[in-house]
Amino acid sequence: MRSLACARAASLALALGTILGACAGTSAGRREVVRLAGSDTMLLLVRRWAEEFMRGDPALVTVEGGGTAAGIEALIAGSIDVCAASRPLAPEEVERLFKRTGSLGVRFLVARDALSVYVNPANPVRNLTLLQLKGVFTGRVGSWHKLGGVEAPIHVLLQPPNSGSARFFQNVALDGEPFAPRGATLPTTQAIVAAVEADPLAIGFGGLAYGASVTLLDLEGTGPGQIRSAAYPLSRYLYLYTVREPAGATRRLIDSVLTPAGQSIVEQVGFVPLWDSQRERHPAEPQL
Repeated sequence: MRSLACARAASLALALGTILGACAGTSAGRREVVRLAGSDTMLLLVRRWAEEFMRGDPALVTVEGGGTAAGIEALIAGSIDVCAASRPLAPEEVERLFKRTGSLGVRFLVARDALSVYVNPANPVRNLTLLQLKGVFTGRVGSWHKLGGVEAPIHVLLQPPNSGSARFFQNVALDGEPFAPRGATLPTTQAIVAAVEADPLAIGFGGLAYGASVTLLDLEGTGPGQIRSAAYPLSRYLYLYTVREPAGATRRLIDSVLTPAGQSIVEQVGFVPLWDSQRERHPAEPQL
């Protein structure tokens, strides 16, 4: 009778993938867990990847946002296995990672994005030069009239400081200058999009995948849809980072992201796959 109960318990543990002790005092194997956190821009994408991966793999993938900077800190601290990042690691982050782990880290290019500038569809402005864009987000240009719009103040909306999008935008679009002191910081890209939808005088920025309900401005006459031509000035890669070459479930997860199915999810969510044909592959890169 006891043998039958043990067999049933072992069968149930295998079927459910749970962590159970076997009946005769022996231990069952543990389910692999991959802990992933980081970029809020990538959150929808990473969740979709994790869901699809777990359909065919017994491992459990936990996903959290919090921003690129928070994800990098968690990776350095060893509290996660994979960091999702919308920008490369900064030199000081790489240095701290090396001091703690002895590794420079490994990065995987997993998608492309055009960091987009959002305005309300009722706003007549459709194009900005990079100089105008810099003027708006540093606060030197404060009226839509100076940009070809109405005589009204510009309501600048900003990503939180721990956002990889904020750091990328500041470095590339503002040449490292500080953001406008009167800009309103909102917690997520979704919140920025909702605010732009509600306010014809608002302007904000965020990932390409979030802009379906607002107008995406052209920059220097080039729209974010032209990301593949490399002409759009705010195009960027999206990354997954690990401390070392991944193994086990972490390796399988990242490999799945780079398959045709994984790159199809990139397109479904609204970002840009790494390649047109599914033949080219982007291997892991040591973080330099």
